[in-house]
Amino acid sequence: MMRTDGFNELDALAQGLLGGRSTPRSPQFMPVDVYRMEDQYVVHADLPGMDPGSIDVNMGRGVLTLTAHRTAPPEERVQWLTSERFSGSYRRQITFGDDIDPDQVKANYDNGVLTVTLPLNSRAMPRQISVESKGAEPMEVSASSSEQQRIDS
Repeated sequence: MMRTDGFNELDALAQGLLGGRSTPRSPQFMPVDVYRMEDQYVVHADLPGMDPGSIDVNMGRGVLTLTAHRTAPPEERVQWLTSERFSGSYRRQITFGDDIDPDQVKANYDNGVLTVTLPLNSRAMPRQISVESKGAEPMEVSASSSEQQRIDS
């Protein structure tokens, strides 16, 4: 089961629409792609121009938290002609549940894209289960692909 933190996104949208603490220089959101490939999840987060030392990847209680910071140019003696690049702190949370092996999570930042791979732990992998019956040989049973899809949803 994978969920994103919709409340953070909704809060940022509301702040922008209602004229809250959001400014033209404040970040709006962190776009991500999340998919499952074989025995791992992969997250790609667009973070162009971020200070590489400010990028933090944290995995706890099944929640992946991504934070990063882009420093704004000094405001002193600056006459802005246009200002479209957001600066400040970015944060995104994605809930995966307990099927991630937190000790094997890896992150890489290249060309403005943060890639996080989250391997599934062995408990989350499909496995054969022996079904015994009185007077018969044990037989192997595995979850069908449709059953596995239903479980993953």
